[in-house]
Amino acid sequence: MSSRIFIDGQAGTTGLGIAQRLEQAGGFSLVTLPEARRKDSEARAEAMGRADLTVLCLPDDAAREAVAIAPQGARILDASTAHRVAPGWEYGFAELMPGQAEKIAGAARVANPGCYATGAIALLRPLMALGLLTAEARLSINAVSGYSGGGKAMIAEHEAAGGPAFELYALGLKHKHLPEIMRYGGLSRAPIFVPSVGHFAQGMLVCIPLHLDQLAKAGSAVQLAEAYAEYYAGAETISVHRGIWGENLDPQALNNTNRLEIFVTANEDAEQAVLIARLDNLGKGASGAAVQNIKLMLGMENG
Repeated sequence: MSSRIFIDGQAGTTGLGIAQRLEQAGGFSLVTLPEARRKDSEARAEAMGRADLTVLCLPDDAAREAVAIAPQGARILDASTAHRVAPGWEYGFAELMPGQAEKIAGAARVANPGCYATGAIALLRPLMALGLLTAEARLSINAVSGYSGGGKAMIAEHEAAGGPAFELYALGLKHKHLPEIMRYGGLSRAPIFVPSVGHFAQGMLVCIPLHLDQLAKAGSAVQLAEAYAEYYAGAETISVHRGIWGENLDPQALNNTNRLEIFVTANEDAEQAVLIARLDNLGKGASGAAVQNIKLMLGMENG
């Protein structure tokens, strides 16, 4: 018997991606609504009641409204920003720490991580857990994403003839992913986060430059790579390149996968390093992670 999934907001980029991945995986059936009733609260609540799991692919306010109308006992995975640091919600990054996959599996409410946040937290959390960085560390995060994560208007702009080659944005330094990066990355001081968009559809690189004298314990760049390898040993979706990486990195290399790769580059003479996470902003950064969490919540995956 297949598991019934209701995707509230299925017409958006993430919703479509989740539906496609569920179809490819098999073992799922979608609870759907007629076009005329997709915004009908009564119809949506009834669909949530029929589903084994509801996935919210909605703007933040609409996601909060959906949770408010959900029938008692409905299990929800929220792909919006609305509940990522909210009380009572489990964070849907299965590799965050030992036991996190089990917490997701047993939760009634799970918040799917943001794409940039997934890369940043994957880099930060191990160093915090191993005592190599302190919560007060003065850090910056630079990232580039494909334009598909920016919504319909950005997609249309980039797919038009002569679309922009590259753009910095969120230059007020208040990007919506900062709260979850700080919470689950273990930071008490906000990093300077500068995201950007390239003229390619999907793919992502998240980079954290680091002077090695910022480390709480003396260590080399090679030791940082080894620390990542130790922390993520056995993780199916995260791989670590040991040693110092010296080649160019293509942000699109993991497109259409649910994988994340970690690299450490360095100028050892200057005691400088750059920590890099590569992922698909639509895969491990969105719909891929969502399907991983769906499987965990329905007892179909051990994490």
